[in-house]
Order: sequence, then C-alpha cells, then structure tokens
Amino acid sequence: MHLLYIVWDPVKYLDLGFFKLHFYSVMWIVAFILGFYIMKRIYKNEGQSEESLDSLFIYSVLGIMLGARLGHVIFYQPELITEDFFSIFLPFKFKGGFEFTGFQGLASHGAAIAMIISMYLYNKKILKKSVLWILDRVVVPVALGAVFVRIGNFINSEIVGKFTNSDFGVVFKQLSETEPRHPAQLYEAFCYIFVFLILFYFYWKTKKSEQQGFLFGLFLVLLWTIRFFVEFVKKAQVDAREDWFLNTGQWLSIPFVLIGLYFMFAYKPKKELN
Repeated sequence: MHLLYIVWDPVKYLDLGFFKLHFYSVMWIVAFILGFYIMKRIYKNEGQSEESLDSLFIYSVLGIMLGARLGHVIFYQPELITEDFFSIFLPFKFKGGFEFTGFQGLASHGAAIAMIISMYLYNKKILKKSVLWILDRVVVPVALGAVFVRIGNFINSEIVGKFTNSDFGVVFKQLSETEPRHPAQLYEAFCYIFVFLILFYFYWKTKKSEQQGFLFGLFLVLLWTIRFFVEFVKKAQVDAREDWFLNTGQWLSIPFVLIGLYFMFAYKPKKELN
C-alpha cells in the first residue's frame, strides 16, 4: 500500500464535437477574468475610468500571451524558429502533419518582460501617469493569475518535478511513468497564493502603494525567489542543461530579484518639474 503518492491521469479537455476545450486554456481565462475584476476595484479606488480599464485588459492579454510564447521559444525551444515557425504564433502544429495544439509552451520569464513592455506602451498611449504607477497595481492580479497558470500546468502534466525517490509525490501517468515526482507546479501555485495575499494587503491596508516602485519590486522579489527555490526540485526543461550549476529558470530569476530589491530599497523617483 502506497498512501503517500497519487496517480495523476486527468482528462485534459472537454470534446465539444466542433472544438476541444482545454482546461489549461480555461485556467488562463479564469486568471484574466479575476485579474480584470481585481483591477476594476483598484481603478475605482484610484478614480480611473472604465475606458482606461478596458484598454488595460487588451494590452495585458496581448502582451502577456505573446511574451510568454516568445519567451518559451527563445529560452527553451529556439529550434521552432527554423523547424515550425508559424506554430510559434498560431495554436497549431505544422511539422509532421497539421494538428490543433492550443497555445502550449509559455514561459513566465517572457510573460514578465512583456508585461513591463505592454504596461509601458499602455501608460504612454492611454494612462499617461507613470509606468511604475500601473506596474505597482497590476502586479496584484498578476500574482493571483500565476496561481491558476501553474494549476493549468499540473492538469497538463507539464513542468513536472524531479523524481522524489520515495513513496511521496505524484505519478504522472500521461508521461508513461510509475515513479512519483515532486508536484512542482502545485508547490509554486500554493506559494503564489501568499504572494497575492501579501501584495493585496500592502495595497489596501498600507501606504506602500504611494511609494513608487515598491509593490512592483516586492512582487519581483517574492515571485522570483519562490521560482528560484522550486527549480531545485523541478525537472530541467532543457535536458542539455541538466548538469548546469543552476538551471535556466534560476539564472533568469536572479536578475528579476535584484531589480525588485532595487525598486524596493534604492529607487528614487524623479521629482516632477513645476
């Protein structure tokens, strides 16, 4: 009897006949809907218009999805550029036969970079305040969205942990395995709940939202520190890098943590000229 591990073999989608509804996609949709609701409360509190909120939603969805996809390709699967270029931007696979795949292969580091760029463009064209003003607020729903994205990864049996070499863990049956692995996706999802709660508390219950860059920096430090340590029990996404002192995800996380510390403790906003 093995009571410490579970065998994970879920249904990944609902077959609607004309369309397959992937639960991974549903998790992204839930993340964006909840994010919209949270930002609606924040914008109401800040006296911002609903029109600017609608534009924020569009910039966020396009920026994060495009950045997450490009980040995966650049950091983890660059061969797609030459072998199956159109699959980078379309939810289809063309190499080896045409197949609908949905948008698989999304990197959080790419999403983070794209979020910053898209918020810069949004602020410049729509909000016209400061890019850090919007970043300090948008990180609150983004942290919650990260929870659902990792749950989606768990449903897909992807971004799995290393073998536990014990009776503890999850057997990912769809990987044709019989030994339990660390459910690294759930470790991250659980920790990200606390990132969201901490940011939510600091925005609503303290004056830290008035310290430009602090909440953005706190988000970077908390989220990427968690990511750095969870990577120790996560299977390397690129096999050739398994023997590196740190894996790709960890090397990419370090700059985000350092940037976060800078905005929390060292950044001084420029004084506005009268």
